[in-house]
Amino acid sequence: MSSVSSRLPAFPWDRLEPYKAAAAAHPRGMVDLSVGTPVDPVPALVQRALAGASDRPGYPTVWGTEELRDALVAWCGRRLGAGRLDHRQVLPVIGSKELVAWLPTQLGLGPGDRVAFPRLAYPTYEVGARLAGAEAVTYDDVTALDPAGLKLLWLNSPSNPTGRVLSVAELRAAVEWAREHRVLVFSDECYLELGWEAEPVSVLHPDVCDGSTEGLVSVHSLSKRSNLAGYRAAFLAGDAAVLGELLHIRKHGGMMVPAPVQAATVAALRDDTHVAEQRERYAARRTALRDMLLARGFRIEHSEASLYLWATRDEPCWETVDELSRHGVLVAPGDFYGPAGDRFVRVALTATDERVAEAVRRLR
Repeated sequence: MSSVSSRLPAFPWDRLEPYKAAAAAHPRGMVDLSVGTPVDPVPALVQRALAGASDRPGYPTVWGTEELRDALVAWCGRRLGAGRLDHRQVLPVIGSKELVAWLPTQLGLGPGDRVAFPRLAYPTYEVGARLAGAEAVTYDDVTALDPAGLKLLWLNSPSNPTGRVLSVAELRAAVEWAREHRVLVFSDECYLELGWEAEPVSVLHPDVCDGSTEGLVSVHSLSKRSNLAGYRAAFLAGDAAVLGELLHIRKHGGMMVPAPVQAATVAALRDDTHVAEQRERYAARRTALRDMLLARGFRIEHSEASLYLWATRDEPCWETVDELSRHGVLVAPGDFYGPAGDRFVRVALTATDERVAEAVRRLR
């Protein structure tokens, strides 16, 4: 049996620990802008739904309650423009990271198979491929990929870390290429409701997929839009055949979203007011941090959506991390997301208004 260390890359966040310690030593404490962890309260209506469903002694179902599936289908119609989905085309999952990490394994991929994802990307795409023993490959342009052995294609719009939004034309070209070469597409759309300078579009929108979900699955999370990272609430939507296979596998694996979290998810998806309120908080923080970074000589690329600013001063990313940590501000080095990010840092909007203001005071 191969060791874990030989199958997986080093956990990137461990490398940030010395800089975290330096930032924490600041007299006024650390401002942590490195990890996109929500800091604002869980909406009251979601808390009430969770509490109201707390007396659930029996096992939940992997497919979720009928009420949950109704809510998932309705949300997809309202927010994605995917108005013809049914219950067979939605599936709750225990947080999107679990899904990303174990999807290639659950799809039965292994040696000889290839998994593709953007050159700058969430590290768990690569982890998922390596856990399955498949080959991880990166791309700048989907249509330039070699389709030989390619079984799974990850799209990510809005992007983590860059905040880039793919246009309808770019998404459509990727879908057409994948269908031509019979490659399954999973589209990570966890930041879809957080567009600032562009309006993100789902791979399931009719303008992209011509109204057919064949070979397409979109991935969604309530972590950022509803502050539910601690609830591990996420779901899939798309091709009924693919989701049916995953449902079968996940039943055997006991991958069940807890019943109270299912009830909380229903409440969160039925309410748009709290999402708009949270967007306003993030928009104000984004403006403050963006203005400060520009004033300090940074250049910001993409960042038209998501919860991050992708910033550079055209220097090695770890030099930027080091300097900012001495001011008590912690950011993520861009090379966490691939070698192409080695001169960028990712600055998260997920700090309280008070801490964001503190970072601006220190750095401006």
